[in-house]
Amino acid sequence: MKTYSPNLTLGGSQGYIPAVMRFTIGASSLVLAAVINLDIGISTAIGEPALMDGVAVMVNDKVITHSAVESATAQVFDLLRSQYGRQPQLFEQKLNEARRERLEALVERELILHEFKTAGYNLPESLIDDEISRRIRKDFGNRLNLTRTLQDRGMTTEGFRQDVREKFIVEAMRAQNVGAAFIISPQKIETYYKQNQNSYQVGDQIKMRMISLNKASETQPGAHKKLAEEIRSKIKDGASFAEMASIYSTGSQRSQGGDWGWIEKSVLGADLAEVAFALKQGELSSVAERDDGYYLLLVEEKKPTHIRPLTEVRDLIEGNLRTQELDRLRKKWMDKLKAKSFVRYY
Repeated sequence: MKTYSPNLTLGGSQGYIPAVMRFTIGASSLVLAAVINLDIGISTAIGEPALMDGVAVMVNDKVITHSAVESATAQVFDLLRSQYGRQPQLFEQKLNEARRERLEALVERELILHEFKTAGYNLPESLIDDEISRRIRKDFGNRLNLTRTLQDRGMTTEGFRQDVREKFIVEAMRAQNVGAAFIISPQKIETYYKQNQNSYQVGDQIKMRMISLNKASETQPGAHKKLAEEIRSKIKDGASFAEMASIYSTGSQRSQGGDWGWIEKSVLGADLAEVAFALKQGELSSVAERDDGYYLLLVEEKKPTHIRPLTEVRDLIEGNLRTQELDRLRKKWMDKLKAKSFVRYY
């Protein structure tokens, strides 16, 4: 019998997989853990019979039902509806994609648990006790709140313990088989950058300051237009734009002297973007009127369309390459588990 202990790894060599273990799996592995959601399909995953419900997948001796998939998908339903609710066909497409992703996550979870069981590992109860104590402190505050929450959810303490145990196992197995440390070489990063430079192209940019005067706060119609003209005259006579913005602007950047930093056209409305990007470096705009107010714009610097340098995107590329490698390792592991398991989709 193989047992998790402070001196045993999944591979059988001496070492320690710390409890929740204080896994060292890195930021990209956390992205992977978000894809394989550990909170989904708990009741079906621990072997409850599929009564009056269609079977979606059989994984060895475990049943994953359609209702388990729908329950898992419900976690992203509201988000998808908020993003694509006005595009019914696209919404349905994204929802179906989410169903497939959640279904595969459930299948992978069962494959991992089956591998743990058939490999002959055992999990000391002390580790589960420690993890439950940690969960109580983090999520519930005390055991009384835990008990009340479980009652509200119609879940028993035994079911909660089993859930914690299985999550613990899945995380440990994944950390051992997928979350291994590896280095993304500088050469690989540079090669990726050269092959994907178009992905890092940035459109025309300006470094801009803005003074906005909201019409809603006017004491009488046209008052803020007159004020904007007076502010513009002061700036033309040598007053600091930043100082004028900190005194008069009603915009959110008032405390920063109206500073918007470097922006592209998409940041501004079409009308203001047209004004701002037509200005020369160091040029102050005329008073621009919109339905909501009056605006003064100052362009401090300009940058034409350009490719972001490698120094700016190195960390982003390294993260992308690390995620790709984790995905490759995860797929390779899952293919291996599926090859020696019974998996049938219905």
